[in-house]
This record gives sequence, C-alpha cells and structure tokens, in this order.
Amino acid sequence: MDRNIVYPSAIPLDTDLLSVNKNAMIGLGFLAQAVLGTSPVVDGLACQPTTPASMSVLIGPGSITQFGPVDNLPYGSIPSDTVDSLVKMGINIGSTTFLLAAPSSVGQSINYLIEAAFLEVDADPIILPYYNAGNPAQSYSGPSNTGIPQNTVRTQRVQLELKAGIPANTNSQTTPAADAGWIGLHQITVSYGQTTVTAANISPLITAPFLNWKLPSLKPGFGSGVQTFVTSGTFVVPAGVTQVEVEVWGGGSGSFASTNVLPSGGGSGGGYARKLVTRLSPGQTVPVTVGSGGAGGTTSGTSAGSGGASSFGQFVSATGGGLNSQASVTTPGYGATPPGIGVGGDVNFSGSAGQGGISNQGGMGGAAPMGGTQNSGSTGNTGSFPGGGAAGAGTGPSSNAAFNGGAGGGGFVVVRW
Repeated sequence: MDRNIVYPSAIPLDTDLLSVNKNAMIGLGFLAQAVLGTSPVVDGLACQPTTPASMSVLIGPGSITQFGPVDNLPYGSIPSDTVDSLVKMGINIGSTTFLLAAPSSVGQSINYLIEAAFLEVDADPIILPYYNAGNPAQSYSGPSNTGIPQNTVRTQRVQLELKAGIPANTNSQTTPAADAGWIGLHQITVSYGQTTVTAANISPLITAPFLNWKLPSLKPGFGSGVQTFVTSGTFVVPAGVTQVEVEVWGGGSGSFASTNVLPSGGGSGGGYARKLVTRLSPGQTVPVTVGSGGAGGTTSGTSAGSGGASSFGQFVSATGGGLNSQASVTTPGYGATPPGIGVGGDVNFSGSAGQGGISNQGGMGGAAPMGGTQNSGSTGNTGSFPGGGAAGAGTGPSSNAAFNGGAGGGGFVVVRW
C-alpha cells in the first residue's frame, strides 16, 4: 500500500491528505478482493418486523461490497480514475425503516422486494475558511471569498429501496425483479386485511449474496473435519465449506450355503471410488446411501444376496459385489463374480471375485479395495469390512454336512473437508 512522504519545513499540500485517504481505500479494497472476490457480498442488513409490530419493517446495519472504478469523479484536487477498478464497501451503521401497505382487494396478496446497491456521493457541504495570500490578516469564506459551501466527505453507503410487486390472488402473486445495478435481498408478503408484518412474512432471497459465515468458522483445505457413514443418512455441508473429498465402498456379496456334497464359493467384494466434490453450498444437504452386505444363503434353501451400492448424492457411487450366474442353492461351488466397481470418481477401483469351493472347503471371500479377504470355515464367514465378500461354507471334516453361508461386509462412506 502506498504511503505519502512529507518533509520538515515543506509547505503541506491538500493532496497530501487526500492521497492518504485514497491509498488506504485502495489497500483495503484489494484486501477485500483477495478475501471476498469481485462478486457482490452482503453482510448484515437483516430484515425484521418492528417492535411493537406494525406495517413497517426495519433493515438493520450492514454492508455491501461491489467492484467498480476507483473514482468516477475528481476527489478534491486528485483527478477521477475510471480506468482502474477495485472492491469498495458501502456501510450503514443505522437502521432503515420501510412502510408497507396491504392489497385493497379481498383474497389478494402482494410481494415486496428489498433491494440494495452501493452508493458513493459527496456530502456534508460547509462554507470553509480560506487563507487570503494577498492579505494574510483577512480570511475568505469559501473559495475566492464566494461564500459557496463545499462538500467535505465522500460517503460510501448502502442504498436501500422497497419495490412493490403487483397484487394478485393469494399464492399466485410474484416478487418483482431487482432493478439493473441493484441486488435483491428480502421478500415480504402482505395479504388483504393484514395490519402487522411478522417474521413469518419475511424471507431472504435464495439468490441474495449474504455472507453466511465468519472467519472463525471457516475451515479451509482438508483435515479440519471428517464424517463417516456405516448406514444411510444425510450429509450437511458445514459453514464455510464448499468442497469435500468423498470415498465410497459398495457392500460385498454373501455366500451360498453348502450342500452335503458341495462346498460353496466365496462372495465378491464391493467397488470403490474417490472424488473431490466441488461447488457445494454451506447448509446444503446431500443424501448418503450405504450399501448393505448381501445376505448369506441357508441350508433351508434361501439364496445368497448381492451387495448393495453406496453413493454420495448424484456425485459418486460404488456398486456392490455380484453373484455368479451359474451358482445356485444346488450348485453353490462357483466363486461370486462380478465384483463391484467405482462409478463417477476421480479414482475408480473394482473389488475382487470370490474363490470357488475346493474339496470340502468353502472359497475365500473377495475383497473390496483397501479391505481384506475372508477365509472360510465350516460355516461361511462374514465378509471383511468394508465391502468384503463372505467366505463360502465347507462340508465338514467328513465331507458330508451342509452349512449356512455368510453375509457380505457392509459398505462405507467417508467425507472429509
């Protein structure tokens, strides 16, 4: 940021003071641009009913940042600068009141819009005393002793306006669009016969660029938060977060029961995907599905089941482990295939197939990526978490007994920010 230099005994110039203010504005403007960007941002300016309630609303203190020229008009003796641009901030330290009116026709309602814009004007005119160089004992009132008042401050404020829509039958009325150069902030709905405005009548526009988080709540990068899901649920994007890294595993498939002469094959593992999900909004909800492990087959004739798919909204998913099309409750010896795959990730991996039954031993269960395989026993063992296929069931030491199969390992979803 530029700084003025002055010297002892030098005659002070008006531009010495003006440049200090201008340089400070430029420095703060580029700092605001580095933090907030060049799109308009609104902080505060909350719309609330009056106390006691009336047909008026209060717009509280707040600010608006807007990208524009350094100076559209000369700043004292400093020429205008409409070539260079920066972020400027308009600030209102007090509240603004607006009076609303209800429609005059029964059954009608009207929507009002509160809109805002950055406003820069020269104000506070004063007749300033001047030094008379020709006669130092005499002072001038105004420039050249004209007595003309001159503006003494260049203000930067938030200009607010109430814009009325067109009354219409209730629930068919529309909110007027913001005027060119203005930003819509709040919608206020008033119905026929209404005598007070309550908080239920006021709602911020979803397009309003309100600053919804402050620096202490901002969590940049990754490693500041993690949430895991072993069952389906919902992920709510934290304050200050616009991107997350997601890992998903599909569920593993179950294994068939063995017969008294045939061991069963192992289930296949679920798929895996990893993705950086961007352009999220704080407070946004994303549905999370966690695929369950496939059911294990039983000696009473119940078939084994495929693993379920896992997903993070529509952004990324991983399918569950499948079953061998040739395997059945009477021919359970085939290893399960195909395994699950990752879909839509920046990285997509498939699980591994299940091993076929051998001799009197059930086949080994396939693994999901970064998971483990599962060794068999007499009864089929549950697949390893996350997403592992179940191990097949054996036929016992005498090779003449049937045992139930195992369930596949459940899926898994991890979200980091």
